[in-house]
Amino acid sequence: MPLDPELRDVDFCYVTTTGRTTGKPHRIEIWFGAAPDRDTIYLMSGGRERADWVRNLVASPRCAVEIADARFVGYGRVVEGTDEDEIARTIVHDKYANGDDLEQWRGEALPVAIDLTPVDGRPR
Repeated sequence: MPLDPELRDVDFCYVTTTGRTTGKPHRIEIWFGAAPDRDTIYLMSGGRERADWVRNLVASPRCAVEIADARFVGYGRVVEGTDEDEIARTIVHDKYANGDDLEQWRGEALPVAIDLTPVDGRPR
């Protein structure tokens, strides 16, 4: 089931990963785009594989995601080179470009998907 339209339009989300060496929570605020046909959000890592949050997701894919007041359990995966690669880049870029030149970022950043499950059974 797709993410609720009100949540799709929120400017950013919070993703909390588990630190790959410390085991402690690592929370970031980040832009996201929602898949049109399922409970998946896409993120773009300008730091690519070097970003701590990406390295944490690769080591332990389970994470927590907050979008406005909605809470989700998420499972992250890198989608570069998959069928979702171009979809992820387009969705996130088109949500934020608004006349700004984000083409280089769109082409160079690492696309990551997080599949969501609502925590409290609320509508998605």
